Amino acid sequence: MASTSLNLPTILVVDDDPINIKLIDDALNDTCRVICAMDGEQALSVAKGPILPDLILLDVIMPGMNGFDVCKALKSDPLTEHIPVIFITTLDDENDETNGFEVGAVDFIRKPIRKAIMNARIKLHLELKNQMDFHARRSLIDGLTEIANRRRLMEHLNLELRRAQRNQNFLSVIMIDIDFFKLFNDNYGHIEGDECLKLVAEIVHQRMKRPNDLVGRYGGEEFVCILPDTNFEGAEGMCQLLLDSIRYLEIPHKFSKVSDILTISIGCVTTVPTSNTTMEDLLKMADHALYESKHSGRNCYNCSNL
Repeated sequence: MASTSLNLPTILVVDDDPINIKLIDDALNDTCRVICAMDGEQALSVAKGPILPDLILLDVIMPGMNGFDVCKALKSDPLTEHIPVIFITTLDDENDETNGFEVGAVDFIRKPIRKAIMNARIKLHLELKNQMDFHARRSLIDGLTEIANRRRLMEHLNLELRRAQRNQNFLSVIMIDIDFFKLFNDNYGHIEGDECLKLVAEIVHQRMKRPNDLVGRYGGEEFVCILPDTNFEGAEGMCQLLLDSIRYLEIPHKFSKVSDILTISIGCVTTVPTSNTTMEDLLKMADHALYESKHSGRNCYNCSNL
């Protein structure tokens, strides 16, 4: 395709005619990263990753699933429901256009394609999506620590659990608790307590290296990390890294009962989830592992397989 830059918006073009795909790719003229699908089933698969498209150009008349059915399926999946869909079609009947909007499309582009019109509409809908994404992101960020809030955590865990179930891949969940944080807060003051939470959040966030790794504030002084495609050994390595990273800060905590510096306790669960595995199962197991770490004296981690 025309461009492979990951810094450009990604457009999924769905058309059973490769000539039409080539024409659209050429018309975009390196302004977008173009990926393609030749039928409805392939479109649904490509749209779910590993790179989610920013916008989908979808033909209506295709063998197998038509464009309306594909759009309806995209809008019924939490992973793809937010992606704007523009139909590209020769249909000009009012009922067809009404049907398209009813199933979730944001616009129609008529064939034969006029480059200037197509580019203008794509630019408009990408700008609208960027604005909505910005406001959506702000509603999913913890106000104090500037990392994901609990709502964002649950949404991401749900998506990654479904992906792991579908692909039968490992998924690890880490739960972190700051040791004796109440004593820290009570004795050093709430301002220092807030600074402590922000610093721990920042350090843990920095250790999340891959695009789908996520850390969020679960509540109070608890944090949760979601690590897709991470087996037991990889999860153990991350737990040890997190323990060492917080110890390395050497934040004074003379009121702790396990150390004279700030430490954390960690619980972790790793699984290849079945269709019956739930988010609640994973969080419950991670919480139980965290309890075992606390019961073992804190300032340590405990990992388990589900």
